[in-house]
Amino acid sequence: MTTIPSTPIHDAVREHYAERITNNQPCCGGDSCCSTDSNLYPSDLLQTLPQGESNVSFGCGDPITLAALQPGQTVLDLGSGAGLDCFFAAQKVGPSGQVIGVDMTPEMLERARSSAARLNLTNVDFRQGFIEALPVDSSTVDVIISNCVINLSPDKSKVFAEAFRVLKPGGKLAVSDIVTDGVLPEAVKTSLSAWAGCVAGAVDAKEYIGMMEAVGFTGISVKPVFFDKQTVDSALDDMKLDVTEYPREDVYKAVYSAKITAYKPA
Repeated sequence: MTTIPSTPIHDAVREHYAERITNNQPCCGGDSCCSTDSNLYPSDLLQTLPQGESNVSFGCGDPITLAALQPGQTVLDLGSGAGLDCFFAAQKVGPSGQVIGVDMTPEMLERARSSAARLNLTNVDFRQGFIEALPVDSSTVDVIISNCVINLSPDKSKVFAEAFRVLKPGGKLAVSDIVTDGVLPEAVKTSLSAWAGCVAGAVDAKEYIGMMEAVGFTGISVKPVFFDKQTVDSALDDMKLDVTEYPREDVYKAVYSAKITAYKPA
């Protein structure tokens, strides 16, 4: 395990999410790609948690269903936030399994630990750290999940290298994330608020796949889930970018959520 220095992007993202969880706000606008709304998950999964816990989501999809978790597995959540996906995972793997949540934002970790205690979940461990330098031993994790977080990293190659390191041979990566089809406008790419809002850090799907392949992942699948115009508008408005600085039509065409799976060779 290695350590890394915090970057301006890390600082902007951490401050953004600390403010959001403290004030109970969605991560990037009322109807944006990341949402506190509970329509990301199947209703039967949501019903396994109390209402106060199940409506705190900052994600863009449902990595739990994608991961197809089994009892006894060890699961790692990259950027675990307030802990919602960890709580779902803890129920799936049962008392013989373990769930580790890693997040860099103290306020998120405080909320997650408080909720875990309230839910009496003893098989969940929340750790502070960067997803580019995971506080997790090598070859100890069966499944890695993540929900709209890898796009926030300024060094995604390190994230994938670390994910590959901690997975056991044959282990699975199952994430929901934001990717693009083409290059984003420069005004969006250089905006720290757009980084925190899940947009500026997104890379072309081909580049995303290439970074995973470069560290050794195989069996990679990327299935798109496109946003509507209103969703993208809400996210961009929340970032307070000058509308004259970039053509929104380029963003509408480029940005989408994706269901992504990959495997570490056995």
